[in-house]
Amino acid sequence: MLREKQIITTEKAPTPAGQYSQGIYADGFVFVAGQVGIDPVTRKAPHGIAAQTRQALSNVKAVLEAAGASLDGVVRVGVYLRSIQDFAEMNKVYSEFFPKFPPARTTVQAVLASDYLIEIDAVAMK
Repeated sequence: MLREKQIITTEKAPTPAGQYSQGIYADGFVFVAGQVGIDPVTRKAPHGIAAQTRQALSNVKAVLEAAGASLDGVVRVGVYLRSIQDFAEMNKVYSEFFPKFPPARTTVQAVLASDYLIEIDAVAMK
């Protein structure tokens, strides 16, 4: 059985800062690498967890769309917070992106690169 994977790239999400792809399409699923809350053009993060959550989810959405998928197909999300104290505010913004049938999710406090407050990865059906 021949299995293929396709690398997904878009200018509408930040370019990788390391040796990884923005996304991978394989076997009907799109795997989106962790997206931090930075603007893909300016490479700057907005102030506050709400703004960074919104930007990180917009970046996830951009990678999905580049693969021909959408937020509606997301089945799993990983949320990594610098401070678990930001959970409620993050969750409020998150619910705007997944108002119905939210995907399975894991949320943990983590040590994140630079001064980022959040990183989000996702797996979606295409």
